[in-house]
Amino acid sequence: MSADNSDDFDLPAVQRDAVVTGAAADSADWDERLEGLPRLLRYAMLVNDNARHVEQRLTAEIDELCPNLPLNAAWAAAPTVEAGLAVAAELDCRAVTENDPKLRGFADCVRLLCLPVPRGGAFFEGHQRVAKALLLAFEHVRDGDERLCSDIERLVFGWAALPACSHMVLSHQSAARNAVLIGSGMAKHRIAAVKAAARREKEKERRAREEAEKEAAQPLQQGSPSAEVVPANHLVVARLSREAMKNAKLREILGPLKDIINLPLPLVAVPPLNQVRNTLLYEFPYASDVIDFVLADLVGRTTVKLRPLILVGDFGGGKSRFARRLGEVLGLSVWCEDCSRADGAVFGGTDRRWYSAEPCHPFLAIAQAKQASVLIQLEELEKAAVRNDYGRLWDCLLGFLELETSARYPDPALQTNLQLSQVSFLATVNSIEPLPGPLRDRFRVIKFPKPSADDLDALLPAVIADLAQERGLDGSWVPPLDGTEHAAVAQHWRGGSVRRLRRIVEAILRERDLRATRN
Repeated sequence: MSADNSDDFDLPAVQRDAVVTGAAADSADWDERLEGLPRLLRYAMLVNDNARHVEQRLTAEIDELCPNLPLNAAWAAAPTVEAGLAVAAELDCRAVTENDPKLRGFADCVRLLCLPVPRGGAFFEGHQRVAKALLLAFEHVRDGDERLCSDIERLVFGWAALPACSHMVLSHQSAARNAVLIGSGMAKHRIAAVKAAARREKEKERRAREEAEKEAAQPLQQGSPSAEVVPANHLVVARLSREAMKNAKLREILGPLKDIINLPLPLVAVPPLNQVRNTLLYEFPYASDVIDFVLADLVGRTTVKLRPLILVGDFGGGKSRFARRLGEVLGLSVWCEDCSRADGAVFGGTDRRWYSAEPCHPFLAIAQAKQASVLIQLEELEKAAVRNDYGRLWDCLLGFLELETSARYPDPALQTNLQLSQVSFLATVNSIEPLPGPLRDRFRVIKFPKPSADDLDALLPAVIADLAQERGLDGSWVPPLDGTEHAAVAQHWRGGSVRRLRRIVEAILRERDLRATRN
């Protein structure tokens, strides 16, 4: 909210004189809610709040700025319209002679408090001047507290409407208090319309939720979405009627996917979390905080479902391998999506009318695993294309990340709603800065650390075991590094990229094999 100093308003001189209302009062009795408002709006809000001794506050401020002003003392003794207008006129004269725009602001405050409702042209000029000052001041506080702005808006536009609403006012009240009454009625029907629309939207959501729950609870059978009870810890991902499956194009799209249509697919049960934690700590000893953060999602759950998560870290830290191993240790099938060459039209499914039509990738991952719980690994998410010729991947992902929309995702190829609420999404990025705000808002973000030299001894067994597996060997056939080999690794790797550590160890193992062959 803007302060009320004239230097804060980048306006022409004439407008600035109308807006400027002096420096904010330092007295402690100002309502904290009004702190920072221009003086004219603060006095308007005091009237709105039915505060007492408002005129006395203003006369005290005027006396502090213009000591021993006789007209001010007269208005304080008898707060009549004539006395108030005399004070305002004197302040305007002094504003010109002393070149002090704050005095002009005080004059507007006096007129705000003393003017009656304009009738038959009387007092119209002073009323119009205050209306202009109120409107200009209000322009600079519209980004403040909504409740306060609502109260200010009511009085400001109520004041502006007074000349046309003189037949609706209370004759024994001042113009300012009548402005509050007029302003209160100006938005009454608009507010009622917004409330009614909100109620209709809420009722629509409630009915849609009830229909979805009713549909999910319906029994089903192969080829028909309504005959067999869904077992516990199972989920029907896709429902299609017999009539829909007669469509030749749909039969072509389904192909090997027919085995999961209208059938309950198992959800992956949560394995013992202590075993999962120990396994991951063995391979990623430097990422204990990340492991605990991820596994906290599964405490108390019976089936595996992770909330959307982004791993942020420098290249070579092992983010991608951690994501894959997390899914494997939890018993999930992992679908890896290279975001640098993906777009929304492919990932979200291609419309049935196209020759290359195919369902969305999360459904393909489910079909591949034949289970409703899968992990979608989004590699290098920040490197996804920003052009939207075929739809941006970032925008397409939004529908999959919210429980409400993923539970009824409209697949364009199958032309039916898919139940994808048990699909987990884990993304890796080097930086979250390129990601748009709506996408970041749907993900939890955690920093994935790089290992240090102190983690070398803990990393080596897992690295050697992984290299042995890549060679197709049993880990027991590859003995650990001896002292000389260990020293060589420690000399050339002082922390950082795990990928570089793997290359160093691989080179040492290759040299070991060559020496064994020569001997």
